[in-house]
Amino acid sequence: MTLAAMAAPVLAEPLTVSNWDGYMAADAIDTFNAATGNEAELVLHATNEEIMGKLIASKGAGYDVVFVSSPFAEVLHNLGLAEELDHDKIPNIANLYTEATELPHDPGNVFSLPYAWGTTGLCYRSDLVAEPTSWYDLLEPTETVSGKTTMLATDRWLLAAGQLALGYSVNETDPDKMAEVRDLLIKAKGTLLAYDDTTFYAKLVSGEAELVQAWDGWCNYGIGENADITYMIPTEGSDLWVDTMVILKASEHKDAAYAFVNYILDAENHRWAAENILYKVPNKAAMDGVDPALIETYPNMGMAPADMLKFEQLRDVGAAQRDYSRLVSEIKAN
Repeated sequence: MTLAAMAAPVLAEPLTVSNWDGYMAADAIDTFNAATGNEAELVLHATNEEIMGKLIASKGAGYDVVFVSSPFAEVLHNLGLAEELDHDKIPNIANLYTEATELPHDPGNVFSLPYAWGTTGLCYRSDLVAEPTSWYDLLEPTETVSGKTTMLATDRWLLAAGQLALGYSVNETDPDKMAEVRDLLIKAKGTLLAYDDTTFYAKLVSGEAELVQAWDGWCNYGIGENADITYMIPTEGSDLWVDTMVILKASEHKDAAYAFVNYILDAENHRWAAENILYKVPNKAAMDGVDPALIETYPNMGMAPADMLKFEQLRDVGAAQRDYSRLVSEIKAN
């Protein structure tokens, strides 16, 4: 976006934005400040859980805009910490796909704005293993693949593999069904190379791993280094994951916060995420500008929003989150 396109009354407000490292352009804050006259700063969080702990402890004070996955945005809303959004202050919301305004966690984008979205499936070396079809290809691998698989370490996605394999909701809370999920994942643990949220694609590139559970965008990092790496969604399905932007109700710089999220939703700015972190973004104007060659190289980036919404979105499970954490501890301890 040009500075002229951002022309607006100079707000000259400080602003604190919390995001994951590398999840937006390195110069995004500087460019935003130059365009608006603000004094925004970026602070990093490594996990949803890390930033949520800080936000809950401070009741949102000290932060203006946070990037969190949708179940955590839902928690912020349920705790009364998320600002109810004034869409008149976010004209670039018009760039979103219709489907991005119909997400189950927040129909109508009342308290959150989607930043990136996608699926979770299997990422594999097509030159080393037969094409998988089911989550059981990962959870009960053949002898030749056993010891060369990884699963995501984060609670919700680790559990989702078992939930989907058994035909259950990715938000299932029934104790008996979740006990089945636990037992299946404990059995699978004995076949794993590792639980890995960050380097699994590198393990595929090196051949140390041959079949892994992966977020689609992270599988793309492997595909970029080895064309034999392929992404697929098992027959039992995927979750729909959504990363969002939330303005905190406690923010003392609301005008600047609105200006920032509107800046991110500009087609050119939002397209940066698709082209550089290789995640689909829920911004039609941005995706329409992506080079078709990129989607040819990374086919999962071409998935239609309507097809993604066929999968169940991860939701806030309330008090059952403690049960989830306990189950994951049991799985990893066995």
